[in-house]
Amino acid sequence: MPTSTLPGQGGTRDESASVGHQPAAGRPRLSLGRSAQGRQARAAWTLAAPFLALFLVFMLLPVVWSLLMSLTDTQSADLRTPLNVSFTGFDNYVRLFQDEQFVHALRNTAVFVVVGLPLTLATGLAAAVALNSGIRRFRAVFRVGFYLPVITSIVAIAVVWKTLLDPQAGLVNTVLAWFGIDGPAWLADTRFALPVMILMAVWRNLGTVMIIMLAGLQSVPQSLIEAAELDGAGAWQRFWQVTFPLLRPALLLTAVTTGIGYLQFFDEPFVMTQGGPLDSTLSATMYAYNQFGNGNYDVASAAGYVVFVLIVALTVLQFRVLRDKD
Repeated sequence: MPTSTLPGQGGTRDESASVGHQPAAGRPRLSLGRSAQGRQARAAWTLAAPFLALFLVFMLLPVVWSLLMSLTDTQSADLRTPLNVSFTGFDNYVRLFQDEQFVHALRNTAVFVVVGLPLTLATGLAAAVALNSGIRRFRAVFRVGFYLPVITSIVAIAVVWKTLLDPQAGLVNTVLAWFGIDGPAWLADTRFALPVMILMAVWRNLGTVMIIMLAGLQSVPQSLIEAAELDGAGAWQRFWQVTFPLLRPALLLTAVTTGIGYLQFFDEPFVMTQGGPLDSTLSATMYAYNQFGNGNYDVASAAGYVVFVLIVALTVLQFRVLRDKD
């Protein structure tokens, strides 16, 4: 006997059937989504593979290999048979600190950083303040002039400075002679060679500090300065209590980057004095370079890692001192 289907019942069956098919229709969407994510991941790794390969071969592998060399007695003659070297532990580091030349190089590096870093930050900040508020005319010319040494080759700068400081025909001693002063041989005198290097480094790097500080000064809300002025704060109080605290991020950035560069200073003495006179301008990195040139790869690698530890220590100290306390 045929059964009649009520309209309500038929509608219920259709709805249940359609509901029952929804999970089945949803499964292909999930699988398609997963396959799309897989394709994206494969594409990302494919695009990153060249960089990762270059980083592994030219960055990570040399770093690990140099660390291993600093713990062995590797010499230039051992490059053909690297597995025949002997493990010496920290003997190379002990030898370094027993070497008076390396200790003298560390002392020169410390003086370069302790004197040069504050001078660079102070002069760069002063130039930024002057360009931000004091100098109105030809501001773009001054910006280019301060920043030009940063993008100039160190070789060109060294040639110019050596010419200016020439004891016989240099402009500096010529000007001093006008006032009856007998100028010294600046780069051949142990009293003046390192200060000249510091002065040249400050002049060459203050442009970078100036640009970053100028950006920080221009981001200080003018309303805060106006409010401090209405409260009776003088120009120095407004700068020290309002502007300077807001410059902490810019100051930290410039202090860290400049400090790292000064701990690795090499170009100035290498081009101008070769570390002389009497090792008065010899730096720790130049000592490592000389050891590497002499075939002492073990000592050179150890010296490089001593500089690395100093960089980490200085950076941590700067973060503790200059980071925003909030």
